[in-house]
Amino acid sequence: MDGHFTGYASVFGVPDLGRDVVVPGAFAASLARHGPAGVRLLFQHDPSEPIGRWLALREDAHGLFAEGQLNLAVQRAREVDALLRGGGLDGLSIGFRTLLARRGAGGERRLHRVDLWEISLVTFPLQPQARASPDPDSLAPDRLAAEIRGLARRIAPNGAHRP
Repeated sequence: MDGHFTGYASVFGVPDLGRDVVVPGAFAASLARHGPAGVRLLFQHDPSEPIGRWLALREDAHGLFAEGQLNLAVQRAREVDALLRGGGLDGLSIGFRTLLARRGAGGERRLHRVDLWEISLVTFPLQPQARASPDPDSLAPDRLAAEIRGLARRIAPNGAHRP
């Protein structure tokens, strides 16, 4: 039990259960303004349940990547850590204010710019693919494989490696 975990708090281009679709770049201005320290880590979106802090928040090709540290001096954080490690809790969910959104062709709301306030560990995320894990390799094997292929391309002499 060390309280460290990673995950994707939001996934780009995939409708959530409320028919919102986050587009790449939606978090960029907010992250630049607030940084990880300005975004709260809560349990179940409850402002009376802060359980740790964000070590890193960044957009990548897949979505909003988050690296968090639970404060194990807090009882609820110890419980959440045990649930994460035991597989009983793995949802992530974002709390934000919409700054720019447009309707998509299918009627979904496309979020182009949001002000990110908090990210919560939750039982049922609105975005089913927004998940956390204490084991970073378990989250995105395709992403890890892509990173390894990219590294192989960069270090191969004369572009010899072409998977």
